[in-house]
Amino acid sequence: MFEKTTANAWINDYALPWGFNILLALAIFVLGRWVARGIVALIRRLLVRAELDTILQNFILSILHGVLLLVVVIAALDRLGVDTTSLVALIGAAGLAIGLALQDSLKNFAAGVMLIVFRPFRAGDFVEAAGTQGVVEKINIFSSTFRTPDNREIVIPNGAIYADVITNYSARSTRRIDLIFGIGYDDDIRKAKSVIESVLAADSRILKDPAPVIAVAELGASSVDLHVRPWVVTADYFATMCDLKEAVKIAFDENGISIPFPQMDVHHFQSEATSAA
Repeated sequence: MFEKTTANAWINDYALPWGFNILLALAIFVLGRWVARGIVALIRRLLVRAELDTILQNFILSILHGVLLLVVVIAALDRLGVDTTSLVALIGAAGLAIGLALQDSLKNFAAGVMLIVFRPFRAGDFVEAAGTQGVVEKINIFSSTFRTPDNREIVIPNGAIYADVITNYSARSTRRIDLIFGIGYDDDIRKAKSVIESVLAADSRILKDPAPVIAVAELGASSVDLHVRPWVVTADYFATMCDLKEAVKIAFDENGISIPFPQMDVHHFQSEATSAA
């Protein structure tokens, strides 16, 4: 009789409460996971509607899913009677230690988020950043990959990119070519300008609007400098610039217009005393 009473007391005092708490904790865990998935799915739809970058979407959603699962686990453990206060404090201390250890990585991550959100450049753009010129191939969370004109692959931390000046040569559909041609002081300026106009008119890549500008920029020490500023489609910039230099040089040679070397006139004066001697 005593043993039966003890068994009933153990069931009532321990087994039933613990069984109920375990079932409730499991219910909290299962329901919490379901709610977490629903929240993540809702946030995913909002991010897709906002047209946020896929890389950033996946990163945000993975962090959100992890945080929500952590909250669900803590709630389930709390229902089991586990002291979650010390657990939360331990997680906070671990997060602080990890944050200090990964300070540079977190800086690169923050810069990566800024690059993806504000988009100073996109994959395929030709840019200059962190002292490097090249075509952007990939923009990741912690680093970006550039391909240089000589086909080298350079991986740059996003923190270095965002902390420096970013020049995006592909951001606009058109670009202006800035050239300087020097002619001799004995050459006809009007003829030189006419020759350059003919060269520009013969190149179909030169845009009519805005119209090219040809103007005397400076009366230099050994030459009259003409600024030539035509506009082209951005993709044609480099090839057109090189072709124009060659075409103008050939046209100048054919029309007897010189491109003088730097020179200096030296005047020699002889004193009377020297002449008498």
